[in-house]
Amino acid sequence: MEKFTALRIFNEAGKVHSRLVELGIDDLDAGEVVIRAAYSSVNYKDALAATGAGRIIRRFPCVGGIDCAGWVVSSSDARFREGDPVICTSYDLGVAHDGGYSGYLRVPADWVVPLPAGLSLFEAMALGTAGYTAGLGIHLMEHDGLRPEGGKVLVNGATGGVASIAIDLLAGRGYEVSALTGKMTEEAYLRQLGATEVLDRNGLEMGTKPLERALWAGAVDSVGGEQLAWLTRTVKEWGVIASIGLAGGVKLETTVMPFILRGIKLLGVDSATTPMALRAHIWGRLATDLRPRHLSAMTRAVGLQELGPVFEGIVAGNQRGRTVVQLAGE
Repeated sequence: MEKFTALRIFNEAGKVHSRLVELGIDDLDAGEVVIRAAYSSVNYKDALAATGAGRIIRRFPCVGGIDCAGWVVSSSDARFREGDPVICTSYDLGVAHDGGYSGYLRVPADWVVPLPAGLSLFEAMALGTAGYTAGLGIHLMEHDGLRPEGGKVLVNGATGGVASIAIDLLAGRGYEVSALTGKMTEEAYLRQLGATEVLDRNGLEMGTKPLERALWAGAVDSVGGEQLAWLTRTVKEWGVIASIGLAGGVKLETTVMPFILRGIKLLGVDSATTPMALRAHIWGRLATDLRPRHLSAMTRAVGLQELGPVFEGIVAGNQRGRTVVQLAGE
């Protein structure tokens, strides 16, 4: 097989950086399934990994990219045949196993999900890990009682990839969505996705009481830190919060009062190690009843050679929506 281009991440002289290299299949990590990549995507985790801004990569060198969608080239596992369109996200992909920023990848069969009917390869990566995480979070919240008639649902870090998709998915299911952002210049964009109100993070008064005025039936939190603590104090009785990110910090300083006096639930959303049966179910929902309505409005496409500035923008907090990495295309 011919050589192909990949974005590989190195740690050289103590400095983490990425660069384009030429590889062959035999240069990639082992696996039962070889995939010709059509698209990948850019997630916050990818930007941290490629720039060294976060301790993400567990083995150097490693091809980056925690997402991929493409076609099976060969498989020693009977579940997959040549030409099958498939998705591979999470697990160790792009972290400790060569990932999706590559013309081809080779992965364990247990990581591979058949592309659901009604979803294109491009749409699968416009969603990517971010969309999958949003879908998983909403699925878990509804499993624990969240319903549109319960009241407003707040989404913070609202212009980010996961949050943008969460707004679209929630609004599509009939929820009244409040978007919290520090970028009020993006109000029109957030309303286009389905937010019924856009709140300015810079004017947010969090209060200090163990229980503040109850405002939200639920919340999708991509920030963590002080904002997540504030959400625990302001969610209504039997409300539910999905914790999906840590852009604002990893520490959580709160009390047990919201949990024992309001019965709120704080759900951890781990997209990396979701059991395969649930993973396939969520992808199926993203192609049907959870299908986003405004995916094209929040998505742009770039090539591998354009990823440097994209990573830098995400680390700097300038992300809006989703970025798809075009490899072979469809």
